Amino acid sequence: MSILLITGSGGLIGSESVKFFSRKFSKIIGIDNDKRAYFFGKRASVKQNISNIKKQYKNYYHYNIDIRNFTKLKKIFRKFKKKITFVIHCAAQPSHDWAASDPFLDYSINSTGTLNILENIRLNCPNAKLAHLSTNKVYGDRPNTLRLQEKKMRYELKKNKLYRNGINENMNVDNCKHSLFGASKLAADIYCQEYLKYFNLKVGIFRAGCLTGPLHQGAELHGFLSYLIKMAKEKKTYNIFGYKGKQVRDNIHSEDVVSALWEFYKVKNNSGIYNMGGGQKNSCSILEVIDILQKKHNMKMKYKILKANRSGDHIWYISDMSKFKKKHKKWKIKNSLSKIIEEMIKY
Repeated sequence: MSILLITGSGGLIGSESVKFFSRKFSKIIGIDNDKRAYFFGKRASVKQNISNIKKQYKNYYHYNIDIRNFTKLKKIFRKFKKKITFVIHCAAQPSHDWAASDPFLDYSINSTGTLNILENIRLNCPNAKLAHLSTNKVYGDRPNTLRLQEKKMRYELKKNKLYRNGINENMNVDNCKHSLFGASKLAADIYCQEYLKYFNLKVGIFRAGCLTGPLHQGAELHGFLSYLIKMAKEKKTYNIFGYKGKQVRDNIHSEDVVSALWEFYKVKNNSGIYNMGGGQKNSCSILEVIDILQKKHNMKMKYKILKANRSGDHIWYISDMSKFKKKHKKWKIKNSLSKIIEEMIKY
């Protein structure tokens, strides 16, 4: 018997992982207490996602516990021990902005919660692989120091040999503003690196850009593409925080993320840090998405551009996935930006 354990199993990547891996593992253990509803309100709840996957996948077993509770986590890990061969750690407080409202809660979930997972793997299933979903916010606002040029609909990077394919894993994380969320995720990121180097655990650290897809329960403070489309369909005003709406992100479908995690699981001797995103082809500014919705999908969009940007927010961020692709040659992105948008509109 091989067991996959997923934290945050009701969320975007977690629920997509249940769907994808249900036929690849004999048992899937999901851990999720729907803390998202507390962060962003009932509309962002993943309760329905959890209900759906419990009904649909017979080898899925759900635990409604908090990852900050080491004792309860220990009971699960001790019960299954070495049968657990893969852990996908998605559970987190995910909002750049929300963290400042309760730094202790943000840190305890993102950092202490991750330490709880690492220590339980070390003690009970040290040969299991761990895929930790980190964030591009560990680079803080360092990407904003790159030379950018303003165009009609977006900011673009000026000629730069080092970052011509996007931000790579060697960008410095020191002496920049991370936001408290970025700081708590960086702490978790470094703990994962340390358990890899100090205890020789098999750990992949995935520094994600904009992970998205139809199951994303977008909120104003998290999940811009999902929330933007939601506001368009409901004919409500979308607030753009600074940068004239020209800030750029690369978007990657949850299916492509999960297929990458599968390749990570299968390939040997591949622990380390990987940036994860849609790359240049799947990049867009907020204004460009609004333009696509209006022209291609005939959706009238109400929006307001605010002068103040979110503190420490990126002006331009595109992920360079060269390192991951080099080690995992069978993997490729299958979902284009236009397909992602069309799928989310229909959903």
